[in-house]
Amino acid sequence: MAEQAFTTVIRGGTAVLPDGLARVDIGIHGESIAAIGEQLGPGANEIDATGRFVAPGGVDPHAHIEQVSGSGLLNADSFESATVSAVFGGTTTVIPFAAQHKGHALDRVLDDYHRLAERGAVIDYAFHMILADPNEVTLKTHLPKLVRDGHASIKVFMTYDIRLDDEQMLDVLAAARDNGAFVCVHAENHGMISFMSKRLLANGHTAPSAHTLSHPRLAEVDAIQRVAAMSQLVDQPVMVFHVSTAEGAEVVRKARGDGVKLFAETCPHYLLLTAKDLDKPGLEGAKWMCSPPLRQAADQEALWTALARGDLQVVSSDHAPYRFDASGKLSAGPHPTFKQIANGLPGLEVRLPLMFDAAVTQGRLGLERFVELTSTAPAKLYGLYPKKGTLAVGADADVVIWDPAKTVRLSSSMLHDNTGYTPYEGRALTGWPETVLSRGRVAVRDGRLHVAPGSGRFLPRAAGEAAQPLGRPSAEFAGSTPGAASRASAA
Repeated sequence: MAEQAFTTVIRGGTAVLPDGLARVDIGIHGESIAAIGEQLGPGANEIDATGRFVAPGGVDPHAHIEQVSGSGLLNADSFESATVSAVFGGTTTVIPFAAQHKGHALDRVLDDYHRLAERGAVIDYAFHMILADPNEVTLKTHLPKLVRDGHASIKVFMTYDIRLDDEQMLDVLAAARDNGAFVCVHAENHGMISFMSKRLLANGHTAPSAHTLSHPRLAEVDAIQRVAAMSQLVDQPVMVFHVSTAEGAEVVRKARGDGVKLFAETCPHYLLLTAKDLDKPGLEGAKWMCSPPLRQAADQEALWTALARGDLQVVSSDHAPYRFDASGKLSAGPHPTFKQIANGLPGLEVRLPLMFDAAVTQGRLGLERFVELTSTAPAKLYGLYPKKGTLAVGADADVVIWDPAKTVRLSSSMLHDNTGYTPYEGRALTGWPETVLSRGRVAVRDGRLHVAPGSGRFLPRAAGEAAQPLGRPSAEFAGSTPGAASRASAA
């Protein structure tokens, strides 16, 4: 490159590259990575990353932002507050939901969400389309056009008031196959949940802790088994969202071994929290209510193992922020039963720091697998790769510089979402994203935001590009790659 051909050069860090770790410079020109190598020429802006890890920006493919729930409750975050919190945590791309409700036209729904995002988002984004009303117009008119317009993923529910029955599920899977879209599923057996909930309430079990009992483990197991069978019948790739149990992960493992085109994710709260967190005085446990619910320590270990060997491919936040007041968790009044409390946890900002501490600092998975799970794999699965999820020439310059030695004690007062609390209050983490670039722009540095609302960009995804092969067999996912790890370190 000619002298001063780079807008920015990130120097001397240990970079997580597609073929391993290497101590290199990264040259950025405009919005893209222009060169990766040693002793690159000067840049107009120079960033010293000595002693730091340099990774691609996080891709969070599962977040609820400025979304009205099936019960009509608007969550706490706008596109501005959610994406600001995301970028402070090292996430530079997010895929929230455009949520259809029964009787609503899907194309109008997408228009509404686009307006919200265009006004507020500070980072790049795509959309999953939630289908709650898969009628003929939705599946044969609106869906094909919207997929052509770049909305290449669909979400459906097997529980809640917006659930689909099995035949509707199959209709959606067939329509997705015909149009080249990817399908994501909230997989729980609604009948089991309803059955348990009615009996718990009838016997006076109303506290938040009863929520876990109302979502039996078998509800997840049965639903994933049915999803796998439907995927196999229609020959349509499917992503199972937020796997929470050891048995659920095992169903995924078996189905994938049998050749089913099944993918699956889990979330930090299932890896780091348990059902005991709901067992608090009064309604305090409501802050830890999510669906599926938090499980047991043995499930945590099973999920970590499933991540290590590739049975689960992604760690998302499932950011679902509801304030602990009448606008959110207590919308049914000051004395709600567990069935009247909004389900969901905030997690968009802390997803990457939590996973860095557990996977890298504590050595559970290693740096390369951390990047794979939180950035590269979601970019590939959702049709964003190779522009997102990688440090490579030609990719968008979405870059996070991690200080692996910095220790932070989490507190709601330091976070940037609108929830007002964090389920990880007081947890100490080692490893923190100190500088974040989004498409070459310095977005966060020295604890300050440097990008404006509305500067994020919609990312259209071409039909048929989602659910691409991830490139490595699951047998290799036993932790970090020893050869790569030995070549370089952030000394």
